[in-house]
Amino acid sequence: MSDTDQKDFSPTDPDEIDAIEGIEAAVFRRLIKHLRRRPEAQNIDLMLLADFCRNCLSEWYREAAAERGCSITEADAKRRVYGMTYAEWKAKHQLPVSPEKLAAFKAKKAARDE
Repeated sequence: MSDTDQKDFSPTDPDEIDAIEGIEAAVFRRLIKHLRRRPEAQNIDLMLLADFCRNCLSEWYREAAAERGCSITEADAKRRVYGMTYAEWKAKHQLPVSPEKLAAFKAKKAARDE
């Protein structure tokens, strides 16, 4: 069965919903921990491969907080994802982007925006 053939799993039992939300939160925390341990996985590489990066995760975090009535700044959301300020992470881990990767990113973005 392909991903597109699978039906959306939407439980209605409150206990089951709570359990699923707890599982999803644990998976998110594990993903964040994994990315923090692997700074060599550059954001540009993540974007080219999977069309998301740490910055996307921080934006999704802010959106989810807003949906629940919580206000969080962009800087705070990035701190939660990166484990430090964005400026610190960039200074410690971000490598220069090659012209080839930048061109591939721009082409992918243009194709997505069409």
